[in-house]
Amino acid sequence: MPLPAFVSSITLVHSPSSFFLLSKLSRPRMSSPASPSVSIPIPQNRVVLGVGTVSVDFLAAVTSYPNPDDKIRTTSLKIQGGGNVGNALTSAARLGLTARIISKVANDSQGRSILEELEADGVDTSFLVVSEGGISPFTYVIVDNKTHTRTCIHTPGSPPMVPDDLSRSSLLSALDGARIVYFDARLYETALVVAQEATRQNIPVLVDAERKREGLDDLLTFANYVVCSAKFPQEWTEAPSIPSALVSMLLRLPKLRFVIVTLGENGCIMLERITNEIPDQLEEFEVDSLLEVIKGRKDKKINIPTSVSSPVAKLRAEGIGTVCGRLLLGTAEKIPESEIVDTTGAGDAFIGAVLYGIMIFISFPALCANMPPEKLLPFSAQVAAGCCRALGARSGLPHRTDPCLASFLQ
Repeated sequence: MPLPAFVSSITLVHSPSSFFLLSKLSRPRMSSPASPSVSIPIPQNRVVLGVGTVSVDFLAAVTSYPNPDDKIRTTSLKIQGGGNVGNALTSAARLGLTARIISKVANDSQGRSILEELEADGVDTSFLVVSEGGISPFTYVIVDNKTHTRTCIHTPGSPPMVPDDLSRSSLLSALDGARIVYFDARLYETALVVAQEATRQNIPVLVDAERKREGLDDLLTFANYVVCSAKFPQEWTEAPSIPSALVSMLLRLPKLRFVIVTLGENGCIMLERITNEIPDQLEEFEVDSLLEVIKGRKDKKINIPTSVSSPVAKLRAEGIGTVCGRLLLGTAEKIPESEIVDTTGAGDAFIGAVLYGIMIFISFPALCANMPPEKLLPFSAQVAAGCCRALGARSGLPHRTDPCLASFLQ
């Protein structure tokens, strides 16, 4: 079925199950010229709680990845904090959110450096458990300057975190005032305890579905928002394509409001559930064909991140089912080859920006036009692009006042 003709009118939607704006097929959305002022206010109650891993990253950049039994030299070296939840919360904190973390380290030099670095970025470590024995998590990261890829060799901390490490009073204190809880799907037994209590208190949950992990299926049942790696949707659903896999995820996870799959330099795809429309009044589209139409509307001449969306419709995946919603395509910044340093942590940076966008919607629903998905996706891509311009997951993370973000915060 062909797409309806483009119309420029938009309708503001206040239903909490739809995320921001509903529109007919939108043109690629670009940022406006930079302004010295930031007009989107920072919420007074802006607490985000993150549950998952922190670590120390030993980053070694090399001319090219070594062959077996090679002996090579680094071109640069950095020792820096890492771990999915640590990186994403650092990203969120630099954007102006109040970040708290639940995790575990040992009382060793690495654990102390993890704490100091998080605290320097304003992350609240009051609920981070410190064991007297054992070792803190760490990761060797080999950054290939030639291919702009990185290889990670992770050593989990010991002893591992268990639910008994987090008392009931600490759990309630950590959730006190939180507007959203983020899980990187590690420390799953503790994560499930936190997710259950967050859901009981009606606090939204975002899950990072990087890959299949023990306990992830249970954690996803609590998710209101999911951000996936490129391979996860099809691996988890066994669907034949990414768009059909996203439809399958929304059908399997009834609480899910949107799912985003990140595709590196190819941008991202979002499927947003819409529940306040009357299905019989919506047109129906086959989701794979619809994505191809959306791709055709990208302006390939634009270097900055943009996005384009479908109309609100019934989105059908053959052999899987139909959901009411919108499909959005976000592009990545076209970073010059000479400026790409390291992609470590780019996905975590993206999630930090998504947390910021959700927080704005939760806190200022009347201002939701300032950060609709059409703007959230390019904004998050811009934050991730900053991460890629420096060695390590945190060196390049932009602050809220960074000029590169000004146009997204108007």
